[in-house]
Amino acid sequence: MTLALLDRTRCPDAAPDEEAVDRHAAPEKAPDAATRRALGREADGLAVASFVLGLVGLLVFNIVLGPTAIVMALLALVRHTRRRGRAFLGLALGVADLVVLGVLVTANGTVAWSLGG
Repeated sequence: MTLALLDRTRCPDAAPDEEAVDRHAAPEKAPDAATRRALGREADGLAVASFVLGLVGLLVFNIVLGPTAIVMALLALVRHTRRRGRAFLGLALGVADLVVLGVLVTANGTVAWSLGG
């Protein structure tokens, strides 16, 4: 039995706790192929972006780019990207960004890079 929400425009005097059965409603359809492709491309884009941000984060702005890469990689994995390897690399690079940040803060006592010794 399919239960549907009350249609308030047709039954304005219906009680809010009543459950209405709409026998004429069309069954819910699964997303069409175009929607699935668009979601897949979005997830693939998130995987690539997490990889790039994690890689760039090793050099600059690791305090911002590291967590961003981690979040984007996790979103890509949750959305079932076809580029799982790239998403895992983005996740690993994001974690590496935070490790580099921790090492820099411990060694220098600052969040800035110091290449000149």
